Amino acid sequence: MLVEIALGSGLLVINIVLMAIAAFALESLFQRAHSWLIAPPQRPKLLLLLVGVGLWVLAVITAGVWIWAFALHALGAFPVLEDAVYFALVAFTTLGLGDLVPPPEWRILAVMASVNGFLSFGLLTALLVETLRQIRLAQIAKRRGDS
Repeated sequence: MLVEIALGSGLLVINIVLMAIAAFALESLFQRAHSWLIAPPQRPKLLLLLVGVGLWVLAVITAGVWIWAFALHALGAFPVLEDAVYFALVAFTTLGLGDLVPPPEWRILAVMASVNGFLSFGLLTALLVETLRQIRLAQIAKRRGDS
């Protein structure tokens, strides 16, 4: 049990660091593109921003799923990588179908994968909303300043 908790904690930390690095990279990109994003025409840029950040969130979550899948496969919880990816995705989304389950010695690790997914979706959704809010407020301020 302690080994599972230690491994799960390590995987959680790896995923949190991945999300932090990705968030800082995105922030840096937005700082460089800020004046372009708030300049007219604004609506198409807001749409582009939504699509871009949505794809970025999907990429970060996909990377997290693969980290868990490789770990579960390497530990022997799932001898076939496809099963490990499927299980990690089901766990990450907290769907919990139950059609594929890890051996009893890895059950706690499976729950920790779900916690990681829940945390990832929450943090990345909050970041997505905050990004859109900040850009939209800057666009509105720019429009008021121009008129």
